[in-house]
Amino acid sequence: MVKSISMALAVLIGLSAVSAQAQDVPTLTIYTYDGFAAEWGPGPQLSAAFEPVCGCKLNWVAADSSIGTLRRVQLEGPTTEADLIVGLDTAIAGEARATGLFADHGLTLDNLVLPEAWTDQQFVPFDYSHFAFMYDTDRTETPPKSFEELIAMPEDFKIVVQDPRSATPGLGLVLWIKAAYGDRASEIWAGLKPHILTVTREWSESYSLFLDGEADMALSYTTSPAYHIIEDKDETIKAALFEEGHYPQIEVAGVLKSSDQQELAKQFLAWFASPAGQKIIPTTNWMFPVVDLGADLDPAFAGLPQPEKTLQLSDEDILANSSAWIDEMLAAVQ
Repeated sequence: MVKSISMALAVLIGLSAVSAQAQDVPTLTIYTYDGFAAEWGPGPQLSAAFEPVCGCKLNWVAADSSIGTLRRVQLEGPTTEADLIVGLDTAIAGEARATGLFADHGLTLDNLVLPEAWTDQQFVPFDYSHFAFMYDTDRTETPPKSFEELIAMPEDFKIVVQDPRSATPGLGLVLWIKAAYGDRASEIWAGLKPHILTVTREWSESYSLFLDGEADMALSYTTSPAYHIIEDKDETIKAALFEEGHYPQIEVAGVLKSSDQQELAKQFLAWFASPAGQKIIPTTNWMFPVVDLGADLDPAFAGLPQPEKTLQLSDEDILANSSAWIDEMLAAVQ
């Protein structure tokens, strides 16, 4: 009996030690969008690579979209459990910054390769691409080379786009047309209306319609063909490059001021923006890395045609006018 009691106590002490060690492991809670945290997304691979480096645990909490992650943090305010947000982009970074909820990252980011110079003190970029319309060469031999050529296509030539209120590509299209055409934006939207098969809530819905042959083109990214080349061995899906230029999406991550894991969060951001973290991005999130990966970048990405002109709008302009621009788009196409 005494021996049994001693053994039981030893087991309990051992379990208590394991429990104490588990409690000592710091956890970073990261809000992101569902595709990022999915089994096939970057999240699991980032966890597997970073957790041995930091001796910590990454806890991914997914919303339905990057806009959804920002809305959640806005609702939770300083009481949020998030230490980081991963997956905002430059179209909503100004709005995120204006909440006052984000801390300066304090990092020196001097090795970035981006369509524009990076000076943001709150947000760290982790991937990028340009918005573009995808087409299938088996169905469309000669794609339009501008929005005006798209408008001039036969009315049965259909495109699918996303709602700018719920999907960042949809908002990106609004900014793209505004940056390219300014005061003529409403005219361009009116011209596009007969060609818009539908406006979906999320990117995946519209892209599926395109792949199923329901639409001739879908709004996506210039890097999207890399997925089909690498995963499907299919080189028929291509991005239509427009003469007026293309608008970029740069995805970013930021630390919440309310986080009690500030240094660990910044350690993650520094690692994420390094080649060690960046080499995970291209074939999981299907975007360009923000640093030069050299031979670690799949050749399918290096061979993708890219726009000759990158269009830009300032954070201040987007923050002040994006709601009105979205209303302008909705009024024209509904």
